[in-house]
Amino acid sequence: MPVSKPRLFPVLIGAVLALVLAVAGGRGVAENFANRPSLNFYGVPGLIDMPSGQSAPNGEFSAVYSRFGGIGRYTLSFQVTPRLSGSFRYSAIQNCFCFGFPVYYDRSFDLRYQVLDEGRYLPSVTIGLQDFVGTGVYSGEYVAATKTIWPNLKVTAGLGWGRLGSFRPLGMPFGVRPVNGVDTGGQPNFGLWFRGNAAPFAGLEWQVNPKLGLKLEYSSDAYKLETRFRNVFERASPFNFGLEYQVSPSLRLGAYYLYGSEAGLTVQYAIDPSKRNGGRGVGGPGPLPVLVRPDPASSPAAWSQDWVSDTGRTAGMRKAIGDTLALDGMQMESLAISGDRVQLRLRNLRYDSEGQAIGRAARVLTRVLPASVEIFEIVPVIDGLATSKIVLRRSDIERFEFTPNGSGGLWSQIEILDAGRLPANAVVNPAIAPRFIWSISPLVRKSLFDPQEPIRADLVVRLAGRFEIKPGLILSGALTQKVVGNLNEARLSNSRLQHVRTDTPLYDRTTNPAIERLTLAWYSRPGRNLYGRVTVGYLERMFGGVSTELLWKPVDSRLGFGVDLNYLGQRDFNQLLTFRNYRVVTGSVSAYYEFGRGYLAQIDVGRYLAGDYGATFSFDREFPNGWRFGAFATLTNVSAADFGEGSFDKGIRVTIPLTWVTGQPSRTAYTNSIRPITRDGGQPVNVDGRLYETVRSYHALGLDAQFGRVFR
Repeated sequence: MPVSKPRLFPVLIGAVLALVLAVAGGRGVAENFANRPSLNFYGVPGLIDMPSGQSAPNGEFSAVYSRFGGIGRYTLSFQVTPRLSGSFRYSAIQNCFCFGFPVYYDRSFDLRYQVLDEGRYLPSVTIGLQDFVGTGVYSGEYVAATKTIWPNLKVTAGLGWGRLGSFRPLGMPFGVRPVNGVDTGGQPNFGLWFRGNAAPFAGLEWQVNPKLGLKLEYSSDAYKLETRFRNVFERASPFNFGLEYQVSPSLRLGAYYLYGSEAGLTVQYAIDPSKRNGGRGVGGPGPLPVLVRPDPASSPAAWSQDWVSDTGRTAGMRKAIGDTLALDGMQMESLAISGDRVQLRLRNLRYDSEGQAIGRAARVLTRVLPASVEIFEIVPVIDGLATSKIVLRRSDIERFEFTPNGSGGLWSQIEILDAGRLPANAVVNPAIAPRFIWSISPLVRKSLFDPQEPIRADLVVRLAGRFEIKPGLILSGALTQKVVGNLNEARLSNSRLQHVRTDTPLYDRTTNPAIERLTLAWYSRPGRNLYGRVTVGYLERMFGGVSTELLWKPVDSRLGFGVDLNYLGQRDFNQLLTFRNYRVVTGSVSAYYEFGRGYLAQIDVGRYLAGDYGATFSFDREFPNGWRFGAFATLTNVSAADFGEGSFDKGIRVTIPLTWVTGQPSRTAYTNSIRPITRDGGQPVNVDGRLYETVRSYHALGLDAQFGRVFR
């Protein structure tokens, strides 16, 4: 399409002005300009509508909203490794009438891999797959290269396929591109990658000063769907021009003139999850100082073990330890004391850092116990499960408290062992159980990505209670009452499979109080390295029955194996006491592996709620402060046609710890899973208290990531 001079003129004038300002402002450029890229309209490192060859900083999470010409895009991206990143995008195209919808909502996933870092002479080079799992509306591939040629100037050039190869292509270097079928969408379109026409794109980015940036690009996207086949906007030029302003280290705003006809904007928000919110640390009361023992040569009486036979004195120690721990948000479950050793079974109710909880408990022991007690065994307990045994020498605690890298020095001296049995001389704290706690709180239930209404939600009030009959035996439940919302208006199921999730709108129609869950759970340690769970009752909104689980996970192993078996009935839509006619046996064999540095993988192979068989593959990255990002996909013996829209179950998930938001100690975290669409294939039952996530944070690799806070 020819470029009209009147529309190109303001772009050229802007480019000249940008060059003048860039040269004048070069000395004030932000120091990280060469290493930290800005983001484009697709929410990935790039220019305006085109990608660049750079990667975001390792671990960065970004959320981008962009809009121009009746097209709005929402993108979440995560830099999984220093070279690999993934994105999920939700787009709205006005006046499209695609697939029968006036406003077409599209979901897509991207992957990018940086194959070459920028050097003195070579550019950074990235290969990208855009919309590689989806309907293919935005499907495209690219190779992009970026070079910083001055401290405040970058140049990008690349070659695109698919959408990015549709304007003035150079040819088909790898053959004809097949027609993409979009009956159900959601399948990787392997046969399309780097096939068909390839077209060049290029652009410049100037950083005028630490706040202001200017961009100019030549786009290789002809926007055929939106301009030739639909009247979404007019594409009169391949040139785009933009101005971006860095409001804060996390927030960047942009305004643009695109394709010779349209104004556009972006809002870019990017954070480093490994850092505390706003750069601040965690607040709360400071720890008690370690009480250093006197020298045994000068005070031999202080090191005597005569106190062991004094039952009154040992009872006083137990009370002092329990009371002091309670003031610090922790509970003593039991205590076993001998002349030179103590075992404390501990419940951490406050600290998201397990290392910090261990350190504070050890400090309490140094202040209460006689000098002769040298070995501290701290056994963290969760839901009655003794997760591990952390063995510390008191002399090491005294030695490393104020030394440089004291946490690293102490870590090198401790032992992490299987918790083992409760010592014969242990005294259990009678205040632990029976114990009842309750809470009342608001809850927002949501439904995303319905093509008729992309966001629906209900506001619900939840009354929850938990009665611990004895350690490891817990009765818990929750009642809910809908206040307001429109989840009941969601489209009804057209699934060919047994309706195990797609009937959610029928469960949302109840306006009366509902039993969200009501269960009796028993947690146990059947043997060394083994953990067990049996849960019976109304397990979730849609299913009830019996759920059993057994986990093998040595405390010093990266590998764990689990098995679960469930006999389930489908609950009535009113979510009270009765069931529907559907019964199913589900279960899986699971393997867990920790690669280190926060990378986790999980494979579950078994039977799902609709009676289908298959496997779920999960991969997560977890940061020491509790942030966690993951992706999952489930492939079963259900065909794409029978599964329906989306072809197979998949999604992403993110966990945000409350401590990161408030700056105060808390073990509460917000977890949200995002599925492009929820269907009936590949769906597991949702049961609270899964064993692997319960115990792994107190095993060796989990503690290693958190141990830096042991003296805080």
